[in-house]
Amino acid sequence: MGLFSKKSIHDLMAEAAPDEKGLKRTLSATNLVALGIGAIIGAGLFVRTAAAAANNAGPSVTIGFIVAAVGCALAGLCYAEFASMIPIAGSAYTYSYATMGELIAWIIGWDLVLEYAVGAATVGIAWSEYFNKLLGIMGVGEVPYEWSHSPFEKITDAAGVMHHGIMNIPALAIILMISLLLIRGTKESAFFNGVIVITKVAIVVLFIVFGWQYINPVNHATYIPPASVYTDSQGVDHNFGGIMGILGAAGVVFFAFIGFDAVSTAAQEAKNPKKDMPIGILGSLVVCTILYILFAHVLTGVASIEDFRTEGKEASVAFAIKTYMTGYGWLANLVTVAILAGFSSVILVMLMGQSRVFYSMSVDGLVPKIFSDLHPKFKTPYKSNLIFFVLVGLFAAFVPGDIVGDMTSIGTLFAFILVCAGVWILRVRHPEIQRQFKTPLVPLVPILGIVVCGAMIYGLGWTNWARLIVWLLIGFVIYFGYSVKNSKMKNK
Repeated sequence: MGLFSKKSIHDLMAEAAPDEKGLKRTLSATNLVALGIGAIIGAGLFVRTAAAAANNAGPSVTIGFIVAAVGCALAGLCYAEFASMIPIAGSAYTYSYATMGELIAWIIGWDLVLEYAVGAATVGIAWSEYFNKLLGIMGVGEVPYEWSHSPFEKITDAAGVMHHGIMNIPALAIILMISLLLIRGTKESAFFNGVIVITKVAIVVLFIVFGWQYINPVNHATYIPPASVYTDSQGVDHNFGGIMGILGAAGVVFFAFIGFDAVSTAAQEAKNPKKDMPIGILGSLVVCTILYILFAHVLTGVASIEDFRTEGKEASVAFAIKTYMTGYGWLANLVTVAILAGFSSVILVMLMGQSRVFYSMSVDGLVPKIFSDLHPKFKTPYKSNLIFFVLVGLFAAFVPGDIVGDMTSIGTLFAFILVCAGVWILRVRHPEIQRQFKTPLVPLVPILGIVVCGAMIYGLGWTNWARLIVWLLIGFVIYFGYSVKNSKMKNK
């Protein structure tokens, strides 16, 4: 068995068979759609929209959302075919193992840490920002800047005093609470998520409906700004305006779509995965795309780009409402509460996805057995949840949100490219396998998915490419140092 040995489809289907010792099948199609929406609507919409508008595209961030949505739709069609055909935990990792071999599967599994674990850290940081806003609304003293920001962030207050971050304690606290909830059980977590999804979708709709009348045409006058370079407060240069600005914005707001693929990590816990997985993946993507474009149009119309670069940088939605939407202070407060709850559900889905990917990798021997040890009562990979609490907690407590957000986007885009390639490869090599859902127009759809996702990676810039390369090099060290020796495929 070489580095590119593949796991047979028959073995994968055997793993998918019901097993008292395995993960419980408790999730319906409705649960899966809610799970997807729960992961998708969160930090990407409420935080990254303003960041992309300020740093990359201005009002044309809406076009960036469309580009990102097209890339996600193309990848989503490929995910849906895989999830209906190979209904087990592991997402793109499992699919790559069946189509491109063990080394590629390892790369994608390691890459998914950027999507789920680092993504959860990004949302934890955003949760911390809005938590401070909520404390202000309640009249309680906010958590000091030093204890709600990373040591790499600084700010000068109105009195001219410089404050440096030390540790983001609120972000660490929410990740701990969600990790403990996940240990308790998948069904309980899905119920918690469903209640939150209804709440935050209602808030998004309210902002669109009430905010539409406060759109200032001046803010949309130059919808696509001319190409230039913008240097942010941290000294980082961004392509602003023009085609590169839109592509950069698409790469940034792409983070807002992360989540629909997390549905596929729960395939082994779906009641009827061949039918329910495509519904969960594509249904959640369609709902969120419509809401996103409308939301971004309203937000960039109500507040200016300069607002997003200065006072409205953190908690931008609440800032826009309080500053420009007279008489809707109650909505700003409600938005803050709903966003906090929404962020919690995103963290939940991200951490669940991460533990399920490593569960599959552990079953295959590529990571230690501890990641597939299930709780004797709750049947959840509780040790894995605790380990990732430590990893995610370190990122959330000590790394700035913009950096981890872009790392998440580039890691996910890379995963999407491999999934698109995998569907094409499997159609050629194993056309006989039954597919309850088939990606249309293969190989055109997978090729377009690869091209669009590749364009967004290009738009994220060389600093993020470098971070991805370093991350993958670390993964190779682990693979050749541990996984090669312990792989069950190689030891058959």
